[in-house]
Amino acid sequence: MEDFCRFNDPSCYGAKELEVLLQLSSLLSNKEINLDEVISLLAGHLKAERILLTVLNRETSAIAIEATFGFNETESKQVAYKIGKGIIGRVIENGETILLPKIADSKEFLNLTKAPTQINGSDVSFICTPIRYKDETIGTLSLHKVYYKVKSFDYDIRLLKIVGSMIGRTMRRRQEYAEEMEMLRAENQSLRGELHSRILPEKIKGNSSKMNEVFRLIESVAATDATVLIRGESGVGKELIADALHFNSNRKTKPFIKVNCAALPESLIESELFGHEKGSFTGASNTRIGRFEAANGGTIFLDEFGDIPASTQVKLLRVLQEREIERIGSTKPIKVDVRIICATNRNLEDLITNDKFREDLYYRINVFPIYIPALRERINDIPILTDFFIEKFNKRHGKNIKRITSSAIDTLMVYHWPGNIRELENCIERACILSNDNVLRTNNLPASLQTAESTKTMQSGTLDIIIGKMEKQIIIDALTATKGNSAKAAEQLGITERMMGIRTKKYDIEPKRYKV
Repeated sequence: MEDFCRFNDPSCYGAKELEVLLQLSSLLSNKEINLDEVISLLAGHLKAERILLTVLNRETSAIAIEATFGFNETESKQVAYKIGKGIIGRVIENGETILLPKIADSKEFLNLTKAPTQINGSDVSFICTPIRYKDETIGTLSLHKVYYKVKSFDYDIRLLKIVGSMIGRTMRRRQEYAEEMEMLRAENQSLRGELHSRILPEKIKGNSSKMNEVFRLIESVAATDATVLIRGESGVGKELIADALHFNSNRKTKPFIKVNCAALPESLIESELFGHEKGSFTGASNTRIGRFEAANGGTIFLDEFGDIPASTQVKLLRVLQEREIERIGSTKPIKVDVRIICATNRNLEDLITNDKFREDLYYRINVFPIYIPALRERINDIPILTDFFIEKFNKRHGKNIKRITSSAIDTLMVYHWPGNIRELENCIERACILSNDNVLRTNNLPASLQTAESTKTMQSGTLDIIIGKMEKQIIIDALTATKGNSAKAAEQLGITERMMGIRTKKYDIEPKRYKV
């Protein structure tokens, strides 16, 4: 720094400093503050090689990098400082500026960011000053600068302190935001765990975002008497969801009657559901109550609901609307207090179009739909499901399987699982039986999982398949976010509705499934 200069002269350091401070003040007054831009401006004025801005999280005592100049972004993200450790940690702890004329001579300089100790044969100096807000140290501002054998660093230290005080308020807001987000993440994780622990944790396994959404829906509707329609492919666990709805409801101590509509002959389904009077038809030697009467006060679960005959659908309309039935051979209506849960893997909308399912019945049962994702849509749940099944079959078959190899897990996670969780369960049971060394290996899995052709993982090249899976997942996520609205999903993804239609047809995606 020159001993004498005329203010406003191009070489006047005071004039340059004032200009920099005005620019910094302008940047910090913007609504969208870019701290990297602030740091870059400061670095240019001080001729610094590197500048580092850190913020302290008071809840976790972690010191995180907030903005940088001259640093490798990948390396800086992996750095974590601790209070009292290293120069930055000491400045946070003591609230005092620290100067190292030559960082190569300091044993306290941890150099977690892998900064060079020399540049073009010259030593590097390091200055770290605290950022304070209302007498509280909330972060640090530090710089790396080539050591020019100057007599004093007073000017650099003074300017760092000035800039630190200017960005103190911004840093406090960011500090509070980071702490709030950390608290919300912890609270969210805790609530998810608590929610899952209440919804049959011994049976339903999954921690993916899609399953957490299912758990949230169950939590919302379980305590009500609303009719629920559970949709999803065969083998995804629709019956377990029905169990969760009943046993988390106010009717959990009352009867829970399950009916597989597809397993009942068309000639007997009405008798099974509504009961019959003695002598009402050939073979009716005694009066019999139906499943709806048996479920009075509790819940009835109608599985494979899409397979109910058209003649029975008419009578179910009255049950759903009036909550009353008539036994076959009787004209006396019987009131029933029953909560109805339906499940199907059929496309009811297509059945309505083909006049195989009544539209008015569809709207009566579709009060609160819950879509259960296929296993291929929640592959991150495969490891936790695998561990659950291993434990289950250890008990059932007297085995002592301790682990599954990473290659076997990889094989499970690239398979397309047309049979969903039921198929996975069967595969793990087979593998447990075949294992002779208490370890599940790839060769213990069915042959259909071990070849590219049978798993359909190389239909048109590995890259095409991977890109296709990613594109399908992105489209599904967009439809989920827009509650099945294809137009909004297309707008969100930046494509036309026509392109969205082509892609949903290509990947066999039904937007209606994602409506809530």
